[in-house]
Amino acid sequence: MAKAYDAIIIGTGQAGPFLASRLAAAGMKVAIAERKFFGGTCVNTGCIPTKAMVASAYAARVAQRAREYGVMIEGDVRVDMKKMKARKDAISGKSRTGIETWLKGTENCTVYQGHARFESAREVRVGDELISSERIFINVGGRAAIPSMPGIDQIAYLTNSSMMEVDFLPDHLVIIGGSYIGLEFGQMFRRFGSKVTMVEMMPRLIAREDEDVSIAIRQILEQEGIELRLNAKCVGFTKHPKGISVRVDCTDGSPEVVSSHVLLAVGRHPNTDDLGLDKAAVKTDERGYILVDDQLRTTHTAYNDFEIVAANLLDHDQRRVSDRILAYALYIDPPLGRAGMTEAEVRKSGRRALKGERPMTRVGRAVEKGETQGFMKILVDAETEQILGASILGTGGDEAIHSILDVMYAKAPYTTLQRAMHIHPTVSELVPTMLGELRALST
Repeated sequence: MAKAYDAIIIGTGQAGPFLASRLAAAGMKVAIAERKFFGGTCVNTGCIPTKAMVASAYAARVAQRAREYGVMIEGDVRVDMKKMKARKDAISGKSRTGIETWLKGTENCTVYQGHARFESAREVRVGDELISSERIFINVGGRAAIPSMPGIDQIAYLTNSSMMEVDFLPDHLVIIGGSYIGLEFGQMFRRFGSKVTMVEMMPRLIAREDEDVSIAIRQILEQEGIELRLNAKCVGFTKHPKGISVRVDCTDGSPEVVSSHVLLAVGRHPNTDDLGLDKAAVKTDERGYILVDDQLRTTHTAYNDFEIVAANLLDHDQRRVSDRILAYALYIDPPLGRAGMTEAEVRKSGRRALKGERPMTRVGRAVEKGETQGFMKILVDAETEQILGASILGTGGDEAIHSILDVMYAKAPYTTLQRAMHIHPTVSELVPTMLGELRALST
């Protein structure tokens, strides 16, 4: 006989614990299941630990450049990888323990530790326990995708998860994939002291971004000594006396790179293939992602998804996925902050648009910090005067982008931001200046 609950949540990632807390506070009897680490990807192998590592890499880079700032450091700058990992583990572990303690101490919430699988549309088995509910929320996240490249089964490779256990300095790290995860690990390990080669099948890095952004990021990485191998259409692996031989079929460069370690950073795969979704008649797309409607009925994944679910379920607030604006950051140094449409998307839409640009060499805050790489740009609808999108690649770009994003959510004309007086000296203070220099976007 299944034990009945008002709600069942599978997974304790970004959304699960907060939804459990809201539902339990509303008087519902809630069950939440976790098969491994509390906190999911973000806390254990994603945002929190990797950004802790990025911070260590940034500190190393500043120390390496200390003389530029008039600071004298005797001897070579060396990174203690074991201490770096210990710091990262402490930060990640504190978050993980905090979430576990919070959930287990929440009234009306029962925590099940084990792998959850559907037995029917309303029943879930966790170990030997069978539980049921009319409301089931799936918050299982994803894992690194493993490509079927020749020889992949013959080598020991790293993923973003296993990189969390690295407490040594790889002599030569080859990264397969020139997008967000690969770029972050590539720069941080180069700053730690590894030789780094990045292999990307596309003709440029992070192909979803505008070409000027890709070019600027390439320049940043190459200036730090990272070797880039683009247009790598065919990649294969074999064992080598010195480690791993990576065969690279590129338009130029050596067809072989001998490395000590290989990191696979070619995308993510959803953790939906072992949930028994067929028994619950839950539909997925060709990549395994669960299909949802505009109110996220069927599932939820991230914190904002939790807010949408809770608003519709508890607050009678018709919040929808389609209301949110795409926004994200790439945490290389300097970071890239992005909101809304890219310039390529604006051009493709055919609408009349205005564009503003400013290099970071003309941003006082960046000059003072000695961090003038990158640029910022913004795109505006010429008719509605609403902001369509923006990119800030530069120091503080991951924070400064929010002043633009908030105006976009308010659906206010760009003049609202243009006429604002920002604090000096900051990166954000140049956003109104940039908006005052808009020009027609060339076709």
